Amino acid sequence: MITAIAIDDEPIALDVVANHAAKVPFLELKATFTNAFEAMDYLRQHPVDLLFLDIKMPDISGIEFFRSLSKKPLVIFTTAYSEHAVAGFELDAVDYLLKPFSLARFLKACNKAQEWLQLRSSETKPQYVFIKTGYEQVKVVFDDIDYLEATGNYVNFVLGHRHILSRMTITECETLLPAERFARIHRSFIVSIAKIEKMERHQLTVNGSFLPIGASYADTLKHRVAR
Repeated sequence: MITAIAIDDEPIALDVVANHAAKVPFLELKATFTNAFEAMDYLRQHPVDLLFLDIKMPDISGIEFFRSLSKKPLVIFTTAYSEHAVAGFELDAVDYLLKPFSLARFLKACNKAQEWLQLRSSETKPQYVFIKTGYEQVKVVFDDIDYLEATGNYVNFVLGHRHILSRMTITECETLLPAERFARIHRSFIVSIAKIEKMERHQLTVNGSFLPIGASYADTLKHRVAR
């Protein structure tokens, strides 16, 4: 879900953005502002993924506003003046919507923003972790992990037929793994959600191995797998 706000000194223009945004299933328009400085205060407390930003505003232009932000979300500029397009794209704007714009054109811009965010996410999030085993640091790729099993003071990383034993707790391991890809199923087990082959009431199967499901984890696991 993309979170966004819209800034425009014309309330009617904001209504158009809000109406279009309500029809885009992966977009959540958090707020709209006719005052750019109120929007700036909002962003300090509530960061968002995307701005719909008018360029020509009375107190500060959209371009000046965007340049002033220390943490810059993606931006789609909206304006009735085509001559500002070059300046907008120099700031790596996702898109430039020339008023009046249709729902189809708005949706195209939102799709571009979603693609940019997905690309940014894949670039910034590491797809591996280094695990200490003995005196070595071993690179473990998330895609290779089937499950983790706590054994005494160690955790066994199971990667198909390969096992890596590391002196750490299962809770420490949980903090190292991306929460959207791995699930704690028992006080001693973490599994790769993508590797689950079958789930029963008290156990599940991962790559042919039967792993127990702890009673306190069952409901959360059920909801996550059902997504």
